[in-house]
Amino acid sequence: MNPALKVWYYAGGRLPQRYRQFVYDDVTGPKWLLRFTVRSLVQVTPLTTVIALALVFGLGSPWPLAIACGALGFVVGLYFALSYAPESVDHRLTKYGYPRGTATQGRRDRNAVQDREKQAKYDAVWRRSEG
Repeated sequence: MNPALKVWYYAGGRLPQRYRQFVYDDVTGPKWLLRFTVRSLVQVTPLTTVIALALVFGLGSPWPLAIACGALGFVVGLYFALSYAPESVDHRLTKYGYPRGTATQGRRDRNAVQDREKQAKYDAVWRRSEG
């Protein structure tokens, strides 16, 4: 995929349908949450910067107050983005024709073997019958 399209995608843009497999791999891969965080940072940073600059140059606010407001907006925006990350990527996949919940199920399928091994180790240590 061409780098300009990747930048567009991480800035919040929608890719053409032929890249639906790329989007699926992006939201179900091992580092999906890290990529989601980067995408959220790319989307939130310009908006909070514009707000802080508008406070200083447009309204004449003191720059420490404008930076504090911008930082608060940045933290809140990132918090809400990450709070709804699984739902957000599931919704993103529905735009590419996948059924609802495909991303969550894809991650579950990818991690199924590791999860069973972890559960077996846990059960071996903590679920022993003492009789």
